[in-house]
This record gives sequence, C-alpha cells and structure tokens, in this order.
Amino acid sequence: MRPRGARMVVMVAAVAAVGLAVTAGASAAGEQRTEQRTEQRIEQSADLRADLRAEQRAELRRLARELVDAGAPGVIVRVDDGRGTPVEIAEQAPWTRPDHLLKAGDEYRMGSNTKTMMATLALRLVAEGRLALTDPVEKWLPGKVPGGAAITLRMLLNHTSGLYDYTEDPAIRPSFLGADRRRWTSARLLALGVKHAPLFPPGTRWSYSNTNYAAVGAVLEQATGTSLADLVRDRIARPLGLQHTYYATGPAWRGPYARGYEPDAAHMPPRVPAAFRNVAGPRHHGHVDVSGNDPGWGGAAGAVVSTAGDWSRFSRALMSGRLLPAAQLAQLRTTVPVDPERPDGPGYGLGVQTAIHPCGTFWGHDGGMPGYLTANLTDRTGGRTASVLVTTEFWSEFGADPKIAKAAGALQTAAICAMFGKPAPTAAHFR
Repeated sequence: MRPRGARMVVMVAAVAAVGLAVTAGASAAGEQRTEQRTEQRIEQSADLRADLRAEQRAELRRLARELVDAGAPGVIVRVDDGRGTPVEIAEQAPWTRPDHLLKAGDEYRMGSNTKTMMATLALRLVAEGRLALTDPVEKWLPGKVPGGAAITLRMLLNHTSGLYDYTEDPAIRPSFLGADRRRWTSARLLALGVKHAPLFPPGTRWSYSNTNYAAVGAVLEQATGTSLADLVRDRIARPLGLQHTYYATGPAWRGPYARGYEPDAAHMPPRVPAAFRNVAGPRHHGHVDVSGNDPGWGGAAGAVVSTAGDWSRFSRALMSGRLLPAAQLAQLRTTVPVDPERPDGPGYGLGVQTAIHPCGTFWGHDGGMPGYLTANLTDRTGGRTASVLVTTEFWSEFGADPKIAKAAGALQTAAICAMFGKPAPTAAHFR
C-alpha cells in the first residue's frame, strides 16, 4: 500500500503540471485540448483514489487477520473516508465461530465511548438553558460530592475535577469480573468514588476518572427527571435512526452481538494481577465468554451498546452540528492537555479526545471493559469516521500482551490513515 501511495502523489503532481503548462492564450483547439486534459486528469485522479481505496481495504483486512493471528478472538473494522461505500471487515479466530459468526454490524459494548453521548446530552441541556457548564455539582447533587461547590459541570466533563476513579475501588471488582449481578445506579457509583479523598484541587490538573461521568449521569437524571436509558433513546438514538444503540440496563442484548472473551485463569498473561485473573462466564479453548455479564457497572461512564455503523452516524451528526448548536459544539471541542508537559499534545474536550496523527488530526474516544475494546474516531467535521473494535480487552487494560498490542497498533494506524484517505506512514513518522 505504501509504495502505491507514493506513486499516486507523483502521478497527480505530474498530471497537474501538464494542465498548468497550457497557456491562457490558447486557440479554440488548444482550449479543447485543455478540457480534454482536465477531464483526463479528473479520471486519472479518480482511478488513483479507487486504487488506493482498494489497496487500503486489502491492507486493513490483512492487518485484521494478523491481529487475530496474534491472539485476538475477533475484530471489527469500519472505515468511511466520506467518498464512497465504507470499508467493513470482520475477522475472528476459528474457535469462536461455533459461538457466533462475527459480522461488521454486530452490537458491541462501547465502554467509555459512552462519555461522548453523556457529554452530548449535557450540552443539549445547556443549549436549552436547563444546565450551565459553570453550574457547581452542589447545585444539582447537594451533599453528594464533598467539595462539590467548587466542582463545575465542565470539570466533570473534561476530567479536571480531581475526583477519585471509582473503578479503582475493590468493591467494583466482582461486577467488573462478572461475578456480582447487583445493579449499579449513578448515585451508587458516585458514592463509591467520592468516599475516597480527591486527587487534587478542582480545576488544577487533568486526570481521567469514571466518577466524573457517574456524577454527570446523576446530574442528567436530576435535571430531567428521566432515566439515562430514556435520554439516550429519545434524544440521540431515535432522532438519528440508530436502531442498535441503547443504554444497557442489564446483561441482555437486543440484536445480533459480538461475543467478547478474556483468557481463563490458566491462560491469563502473567502481567494481569492475581485479583483479575478469574473472569466469570462459559469457558472453552482457554477463554471465557463474557458476553452474558452485566455492563451496568459502567453506568454513565460506559454502559452504552451500539454498532460501528450506528456510531459512525452518531459521530457525523455530533461533529457536523446536527446534535448541538455552534456554541455548544465549540465548547465540546475546547480541550485541556492530557499531559501538562505536552501542551500541544493529545487533548481532552467535553467527552471527546483529540490528537495529531501523521495522517491527520482525529477526534473521538476509546473504551474498554472485559471482552470489548473500542476506538471510534472521526475528523473535526464528522465527514470521515473509523472504528476498530477488538473482542478482548485485558491485553490493553494491563499491558499484558505485547504481540496483540503491536498488531492492534498497526491496524489502528492503518484505519486512521484510510479514514483520511492517506497511506499509512512508515515507522520514521513516529520518531
């Protein structure tokens, strides 16, 4: 793919040079030749783009297959460069096929991509005058968050509140592993996080914390008197025609779904801590099927189910301004540095991440819960989208499998570049 991409640049430049060589004072015959050359240039450019798309599709499929060969049970890839039919790929390990034949349109647990939807809901209420980004948490959740008078809704949405992450509390671990079926509400998840001391004074630093979005969920429920499931359905899924997108209120799925897996205790990579090595679910081929476990512990931070295609439509509607007025969309895109030592590095806005990649600046979010790792990306205007969904997650959560990590990184890079209609960069671009 990379050599063909280099030839494409050279050929387009050569065709352009031919067109520029025609002078403005040409005769009628010369003008006709100019038109013919222009048409030829357009046709050649279209042919070159088609060649690149075909090679990108083949490369994405090859890299998806390599990821499965590296140990991933399965992967879904969807890339839409805004110029034609999206690329949709589903690859899976042979041992998973008796469980389910993986398809690119399968429902999938989106994990922390949920935060983008929660931020969208909050900003829509801001646009309606029902919330303000400057509202202190204390206004909506009196007495529920220590120091809540100094924590604003904006700080929750961009992770600058300093609140401790509830997923670090051992009490959530049985639910995380699928051994505890209790129902977690926004209020209970928030209480679990705020019983710990804050990490820093509000607004002074950035630190990713799921407790922020447990609080956002509680604020949304308090401000509207409506459940999060109904808010997602009525304000996002139904208006956009997202037929397989919903806020999960239990372990049940509503349509064909991707099975998620983790290694069983005997095959768990050594880097995974002992407390996380026993995952609940049916076992076979050295793995545990976690698809029947309840994602409710993710709450407003991670409980949404969707598909790659549905999420692409959501990203397009969000970033193009269909879901939010211009003022609120600008607030969503206003970022803080993830690393204070790199002010021009990756940033976090209101429920969205952004970073500069050799192929272009992308926006979006990633997410992970047992059996499901997600990366849903778009450009600034939503005209291009990419999703890479891997049906196992502990390798990333604990840095436990470098082989899978390397293969996944190569696939994600290729997907980002295909989204921007560019060939994947060589290793030199990352030095």
